[in-house]
Amino acid sequence: MDIQLFSLTQIQIFFVILSRIAGFIGAAPVISSTQNPMMVKVSLTLVITICLFPLLQNEVLPQSFAPVPLAMLVISEVLVGALLGLIAQFIFVAVEFGATIVGFQMGFSAANVYDPTNKTQIALVSQFQNIFAMLIFLCLNGHYIFFRALLRSFTLLPPGKFDVSGDAVPYLMKLTSHMFTLGVQFSAPVLAVLLLTGLILGILARIFPQLNVFMLSFPINVGAALISIAFTLDMSGLLIARELEELGSRILNMLDLLNP
Repeated sequence: MDIQLFSLTQIQIFFVILSRIAGFIGAAPVISSTQNPMMVKVSLTLVITICLFPLLQNEVLPQSFAPVPLAMLVISEVLVGALLGLIAQFIFVAVEFGATIVGFQMGFSAANVYDPTNKTQIALVSQFQNIFAMLIFLCLNGHYIFFRALLRSFTLLPPGKFDVSGDAVPYLMKLTSHMFTLGVQFSAPVLAVLLLTGLILGILARIFPQLNVFMLSFPINVGAALISIAFTLDMSGLLIARELEELGSRILNMLDLLNP
């Protein structure tokens, strides 16, 4: 006897929910790292979808599930999930941006290491600050914020309601500009110390012309920058914690703006 456990509509709804979760897993910080095997990310996507499907299948509005509309719906849901992950990525990009400026000013512009997370060459200081931000993120249960926001996204923005014609794009640009501001906030204390050491070395060069300031500046700048970074780690942790507290509200605001 042929027993059909799931109808065709339920299978299609499952793939719609799966597409948003897959886009989110593929863009969310820490989770989307290339250090995590693809099999782990695919398994995590499937497990989350299976767990949430009984709760979310009624959130998918009745609509045409013909091949072309279904494909467009799946693509839009992947974009929604990726956009939610991108908002969270801004925090880590800001940390890396600020650390890159610091590394350049302290003389580490040529000292790069391979970042397996993004498969690019980044400065030593950026790698350190990136790992520090990830640890703060995990210690503060930032991944719980992601999954709560992902669950609420199906209520605030049901599948098929994706619309970027409103204020969503200006709000995304605002978050992008905030990323650069946050990067400057991370790097400002260390840059101030490096500016002060440069000023002192300039004065010494004028007083003692025979002093080799170029050879002297490198160890002084590196030492002053490392000490400043050590003393400002608490401040950096507080900035990251503040941004994580506001992350949930930013994601929810974006979902409201995407819903026409």
